[in-house]
Amino acid sequence: MLKKVVIPAAGLGTRLLSVTKEQPKEMLPVFARGKNGNLCLKPIVQLVFEQLYQVGFREFCFIVGRGKRAIEDHFTPDFNYVSMLDSKGKDGPADDLENFYKMIDSSTVSWVNQPEPRGFGDAVLKARSFAGDDKFMVHAGDSHFISKNVDHLRRVMRMSEESKANALFLSMEVDDPKRFGIVEGETIENGLVKVKHLVEKPLMPASKLAIMPVYVFDSNIFKALQATKAGFAGELQLTDGIQQMVDWNLNVYTTKVESSEIWLDIGSPDLYWQAQNLSHKHWSHEHSD
Repeated sequence: MLKKVVIPAAGLGTRLLSVTKEQPKEMLPVFARGKNGNLCLKPIVQLVFEQLYQVGFREFCFIVGRGKRAIEDHFTPDFNYVSMLDSKGKDGPADDLENFYKMIDSSTVSWVNQPEPRGFGDAVLKARSFAGDDKFMVHAGDSHFISKNVDHLRRVMRMSEESKANALFLSMEVDDPKRFGIVEGETIENGLVKVKHLVEKPLMPASKLAIMPVYVFDSNIFKALQATKAGFAGELQLTDGIQQMVDWNLNVYTTKVESSEIWLDIGSPDLYWQAQNLSHKHWSHEHSD
């Protein structure tokens, strides 16, 4: 049973300047539904946490960098603030915050510092002592999926277990594969794809199947990352670490995002604009139904 999850949230977010100069991109809001059913705004990293909690995770390790105190502050329960909201008759937001704080209170939350932005792979490597020898999930703090009953996470967890995967991750067909890590593989059964090759942001993409930042790994990923050389700008890419696992003939699989599942990514202004529109449209429509 998976219990541990690593949430890398240490990227600089330079593509979203100037809004990310003083606040982490993971704290940027997207639309969601509050406890009372009303449309509200929540930081994307909170939505990620709440979904992971919903499917049973209780041990969280956030990888944060310089200037990310706002995330730690946000995940520090402040019940006095809830009482103040209550006293002013703002019971909707008060209920939402209280609910969020109760989730944090019943979880173990660790913070690991990545002092220099050395890549997603380096961020995951920093969680080695947290993960130990257990299987664990990695979920980016700036990427969120809307799916019925959080099925995308349940599916990744179930398939990882059933296939005895050393690594398994979500993937999605995209129109602009040059912006992503790209997967080549062969479908074997029930939507499971055996991964043959991965490459980060290829100039000549061999497929349109992009890696989505939701993964389940065993401890082999740490050995693979340690055996991997840093690439462009001295960054250690998680994609290269997973490729090392493929080269070692370990069981590396991917499963595709389903057409009904909505991906919200805030990594660039156009993606953030899209995330705002998609989340508003989805939750407004859900509420009107």
